[in-house]
Amino acid sequence: MMFAKVSGPVAAAAVLLALPATASDAAPPERGPARDYKVSIKVPPAAKAPPLPSVRGNLARPLVVIDAGHGGADPGAINSETGLREKDVTLRLARAMRDRLLAGGRVRVALTRNDDRFLVLRERYGIARRLKADLFISVHCDSATADAASGATVYTLSEVASDKEAARLAARENKADTINGVDLGDAGADISSILIDLTRRETMNSSASFARLLGREAKPLIPVKPNFHRMASLMVLKAPDMPSILFETGYISNPADAAFLDSKPGRERIAETVRRAVEAHFARRLASL
Repeated sequence: MMFAKVSGPVAAAAVLLALPATASDAAPPERGPARDYKVSIKVPPAAKAPPLPSVRGNLARPLVVIDAGHGGADPGAINSETGLREKDVTLRLARAMRDRLLAGGRVRVALTRNDDRFLVLRERYGIARRLKADLFISVHCDSATADAASGATVYTLSEVASDKEAARLAARENKADTINGVDLGDAGADISSILIDLTRRETMNSSASFARLLGREAKPLIPVKPNFHRMASLMVLKAPDMPSILFETGYISNPADAAFLDSKPGRERIAETVRRAVEAHFARRLASL
């Protein structure tokens, strides 16, 4: 069996079958060579990267990309009593954060999604990298079987989870690419090199620094967990060259947290928390130059 080698996006692939001659074919040499057959198989075209979102704000300012978690066929966590869906809450929060940051005038802002669409995890941070973002914030709501669990937390990347709850959350969030049992994410491994490892180390330090600032600004404004900053191996945070955090804004499974997250005053307080932390982060970075 011979395979025709192809490269680039293809709409179909051809397999050339060279079948051995039968006894009757081989007896008279004058009957010619073996017969060739072609079988055409349709192959779907290569997947295209999602279009880049619009960027708003002064071109001279650093860029913050805000990622509203889940969306489309993936509702995220759902409040069993009210039916409140994480994907709807995170989109409203992302828009509130964008508006508050733009009102401050110190950064540019883009959203990975501004409607109810599904993006795989690599597409989310991929959008931010293609835009050359200076900071990536992925917005989520946590959930737990116990209604008593409440309060916001922030996660930064680590290959080893800081505790069992962080490991549980990473396992849940990393499954966001799986819809109806099908993994829609890219299974290809990240490029690994010494340079990327060094860049990632610096990026992780910057991410942790921003997480601490977020904790400082959050405590006076919103309910937070005592161990606010946690670490886990979260796929959406694995860009090697861009400070990234995952902000769990509260527990959608908790009645009080859910009401806060779904209220305008709650959204405004969360957005103000992010604005203060973002502006402090870039002011500190500018001062260190």
